[in-house]
Amino acid sequence: MSSAFLTDRYELTMLAASLRDGTAARPSVFELFSRRLSGGRRFGVVAGTGRLLTLLREFRFGDDELRYLRDERVVDAEAIAYLENYRFTGSIRGYREGELYFPGSPILTVEGTFADAVVLETLALSVLNHDSAVATAASRMSIAAGERPLAEMGSRRAAEQSAVAAARAAYIAGFGATSNLEAGRRWGIPTMGTAAHSWTLLHDSEEAAFRSQIDSLGTGTTLLVDTYDIRTGVETAIRVAGTALGGVRLDSGDLPLVAASVRQHLDELGATGTKITVTSDLDEYAIAALAASPVDYYGVGTSVVTGSGYPTASMVYKLVARQDSGGGWVAVAKASTDKGSKGGRKAAFRTLDDGVATSETISVADGFEQVDTAADHPDARSLQVVLVDAGEIDPAYEGAAGTASAREHHLRVREELPVRALALSKSDPAIPTVFVDAD
Repeated sequence: MSSAFLTDRYELTMLAASLRDGTAARPSVFELFSRRLSGGRRFGVVAGTGRLLTLLREFRFGDDELRYLRDERVVDAEAIAYLENYRFTGSIRGYREGELYFPGSPILTVEGTFADAVVLETLALSVLNHDSAVATAASRMSIAAGERPLAEMGSRRAAEQSAVAAARAAYIAGFGATSNLEAGRRWGIPTMGTAAHSWTLLHDSEEAAFRSQIDSLGTGTTLLVDTYDIRTGVETAIRVAGTALGGVRLDSGDLPLVAASVRQHLDELGATGTKITVTSDLDEYAIAALAASPVDYYGVGTSVVTGSGYPTASMVYKLVARQDSGGGWVAVAKASTDKGSKGGRKAAFRTLDDGVATSETISVADGFEQVDTAADHPDARSLQVVLVDAGEIDPAYEGAAGTASAREHHLRVREELPVRALALSKSDPAIPTVFVDAD
């Protein structure tokens, strides 16, 4: 399947106009970044990079796409001829998936001709805005949960493909499992799930439902005990499964009070090893409120797949440098109030003090000339890697292996955050972004 039409019309009309006026081949540098962190959050999490690279492989204009463009007169014959042979031949550097970002961080830098790079805007933004919003919310939930495992179970609250992408983003940011089978198959994420309230309602009694589930899944399963009366449900669960029952799930009520009551009841019945999972409209604040409660697992749905109230990361894709008609490089930037950008090709570093992040340092140059390297910032960690080199995509960041690597990277770099970054309240970014001229 082609991903070429996952785009906006104006990307192609700009391409057509540039072919007509001769600027299509002009070397250019585009940058994807966020001017601010959504919702007053203290850090953001980069997610979607691996998905974007796979979609870039599929960014081809086949016969069906070209026929549509011709029939609908979207672009002229010259543009159609160009798109017929389109392959991205430029280079992309960017933050590793799972990396933290802050306002102004050059999350992706796309270098090539104007025609090469401009058509990627919508695709790059749609992937990274969605996935990074989910990952940022998921990371906050993971921090609030501490050592307690989290499962993503929001497929019913998202579009079908968005649900798969959201499960992947949540896993990268610290969730341990998903209910979505396609995410499990495609990305190698552990899957989980047992039964819903409809299972209990199907049977003539709660006991019959529990017995059937135990017969099918064994005593290690988790029984949903709040379809009717919770106390009775717990007693029935232990009577049917015995004290070796794996777990009970709570999906309603005042969770801190209910969890405490259920824990006490389980212990009184001798089921001291039976775990408690809670799943009722959780977000990072509800999870934090349960920190002192006897909860063992969390299941999160709506809140995580919608970015916990902020479903986009507010990223933009801007031209920041280009060659002029004489072949010299110039930095370019939008100057609108509240929507300005900073021109120039950039290199990014995370400045550290005894392993703790203190600033995001961005070195700025006009164009393709050498920007700062790690040697110029000995107390900092270089943040960018080569994702695409002269059209060749690095497969290390794709698929299940790339997803696992992104998760590992996120959990590692999250340890660099200063303590103030872990708070859930709205505030300024945890570290400042500092722009410096390249040496």
